[in-house]
Amino acid sequence: MATVLSRPRGPTKEASAARGPVLVDPRASIGSRRRREFVPRPIQRLLGPVLLVALWQILSTTGVFDARTVPPPTRVVSAALDLIADGSLQDHLLTSLLRVGYGLVFGIALGLSLALVAGLSRVGENFVDANMEVLRAIPNFALVPLLIVWFGISEVPKVTLITLAVAVAIYINTFSAIRSVDAGLVEAARSFGAGRAELIYRVIVPGSLPGFLVGLRLALTASWLSLIFAETINAKKGLGRMMTDAREYFHIDVVFVLIAVYALLGLLSILIVRFLEQRLLTWRRAYDGD
Repeated sequence: MATVLSRPRGPTKEASAARGPVLVDPRASIGSRRRREFVPRPIQRLLGPVLLVALWQILSTTGVFDARTVPPPTRVVSAALDLIADGSLQDHLLTSLLRVGYGLVFGIALGLSLALVAGLSRVGENFVDANMEVLRAIPNFALVPLLIVWFGISEVPKVTLITLAVAVAIYINTFSAIRSVDAGLVEAARSFGAGRAELIYRVIVPGSLPGFLVGLRLALTASWLSLIFAETINAKKGLGRMMTDAREYFHIDVVFVLIAVYALLGLLSILIVRFLEQRLLTWRRAYDGD
């Protein structure tokens, strides 16, 4: 009886060894794992806040929380719907968003420019770094009286306060990221004949991009915190003005609505930065949990 020899379907070990090591895309395992997730990752991250609100509702229903000081979520939602129905929430929110928007644009431009000047030059570091470290050590609200004296009670001191907070966060993290770029990569680029401009564009900018994005995340958070102090400067509109009025008239439900708005704006800011990290840092493989 003839013996039928089956031919191996895949390459033998000897053939694989002759071809050399097989290159594997490090993003392949991450992508396959994400495809197995039926619930999108951003929605999974909302599990914690949802459970917190559910616990809040349970404690309010059982009488553990006093409704006069800690209103239940249903009452807070009702107050939010009333503010949306009369258009006051949208009006004040738009004003605050414009202030934060201007502060972010000016602050990112200023902080990034100073970080490049100090990070790429020792002379620039001598003039810039100590001043920015001092500015970081000064509490943000301590600048409010000075800004009022210098610029009055217009929009300028409000936007300036946000700009300074954003610029400090961007500068500190970007400057540190520039100085943390691997010196071996810099020397390798120079040995291949890369000029000053190409060295910055090809090596330093990509190497410092993760640090800049960390600074952007902190800057977005700092912008909303600075907005609270900025809108104490005789603001006729804005979330801070709504918060002041609600506190004076003891509208606790409105206070909780505004706290929720600040929380949602902060969460949205984090999601924006995460989106930028996924698009701009595709070359970097990082640990994403098990």
